[in-house]
Amino acid sequence: MWDVVGLSLVALLVIYLTYWINQWRNPKCNGVLPPGSMGLPLIGETLSLLTPSYSLDLHPFLKKRLQRYGPIFRTSLVGKPVLVSADPEFNKYVIQQEGRMVELWYLDTFSKIFVLEGESGLNKIGVIHKYLRSIFLNHFGTECIKEKLLPQIEETINKHLCAWSRQDSVEVKNASSVMVLNFSAQHMIGYDAKTAPENLGEGYHRVTQGFMSFPLNVPGTAYHNCLKVHEKLTTMLRNMIRERRKSPEKRRGDFLDQVIIDIDQEKFLSEDSCVHLIFGGLFATFDAISTVLTLFFSLLADHPVVLQELTAEHEALLKNRENPNSALTWDEYKSMTFTLQVINETLRLSNSIPGLFRRALKDIPVNGYTIPAGWTILLVTPALHLTSDTFKDHLEFNPWRWKDLDSLVISKNFMPFGGGLRQCAGAEYTRAFLSTFLHVLVTKYRWTTVKGARISRSPMLAFGDGAHIKFSEKKNN
Repeated sequence: MWDVVGLSLVALLVIYLTYWINQWRNPKCNGVLPPGSMGLPLIGETLSLLTPSYSLDLHPFLKKRLQRYGPIFRTSLVGKPVLVSADPEFNKYVIQQEGRMVELWYLDTFSKIFVLEGESGLNKIGVIHKYLRSIFLNHFGTECIKEKLLPQIEETINKHLCAWSRQDSVEVKNASSVMVLNFSAQHMIGYDAKTAPENLGEGYHRVTQGFMSFPLNVPGTAYHNCLKVHEKLTTMLRNMIRERRKSPEKRRGDFLDQVIIDIDQEKFLSEDSCVHLIFGGLFATFDAISTVLTLFFSLLADHPVVLQELTAEHEALLKNRENPNSALTWDEYKSMTFTLQVINETLRLSNSIPGLFRRALKDIPVNGYTIPAGWTILLVTPALHLTSDTFKDHLEFNPWRWKDLDSLVISKNFMPFGGGLRQCAGAEYTRAFLSTFLHVLVTKYRWTTVKGARISRSPMLAFGDGAHIKFSEKKNN
């Protein structure tokens, strides 16, 4: 009898698992799902996405599926159904529909690190994002850069490059990350790396390592370590907020002071939401700028003609000054035509993130298919940047291509700073920092590669053991 019971239980389990797997592979939909595969139960196709690819080209996970299924396909990542789109028209439509048919969304790792849900979440009705954009532009936007920040950025870069030139070699990705983060944190929250209880640079580096990892919160995993470091950093930020609130005499008119004032005036702000707002704002400056700076060295080393023209543009600025040693001016910055082309081309090739995430609030029809409500939508902006349909010989580093590209084509196919309501408020800050770095670098320093970076995507851009560079001051300076 027990044999019969045992066999019956096994049979029921097999039937249940078969039904469950079938439901996983064929999700419910009020229409026709886009082509694609949901992969293995629970993990989906996550492991394929996390497999490193040693090229600047589009990650094979995306490239193979786009070739097989077309510009729109379905998959599953970290247990979530995902619609992936490399269709320029649909991507533009989705960006325009935020707040109506879609909302900002991230996969589990991002959501938990940046606390995008819940009472203190940064995702609620877009109000926090509008506030963050407004306050960030007040302190890091065009007018602030023009009136105050540009000479301070140049001073910081001068200081760091001078220090780097006294070392045998410098790992540029880590060093530039710390340089940018410390500068941004000083102006946002009055952070002083010498006296702070936590090392922001080291902390954010460890948080970055946990990104795009499988969200398995078990000791020893990258995700677990990421959450532990996140807890330490947010505790430090929370203590800084409380200290400033208790001691008005320590206020300095910075980003943090504005947030503290607004906590008492804006109902949607709380201490917790401000902590996560500041954490996210600092992270935005930490990785993106340093990634492009590091890629500069690899690309310029392989393209000496680009470096030659870049140097000529900046040396011409010095020759036109009454005092060659005077600080960089706003007019000089805005006149750097070729420099901007170099930056755009490097941004196009870098694609430091896999794309833009949104979530469908209702069923969305597209090209005869239906995206079910609740699904995550991944707009693969790198696929737009890395196609020869728009950018001829798309893997070639060719800054001159930007002279002839139509502005409408650029608006649809070049989105390094996102788009729509969520376009990055730090776009001008990023360009100013990159332009100023190149200005100081090519006019005052020479450099040689001690150990080149091993570039990879998994799918975020990484540099292996880093780019190790030896700097030396030019003798005529």
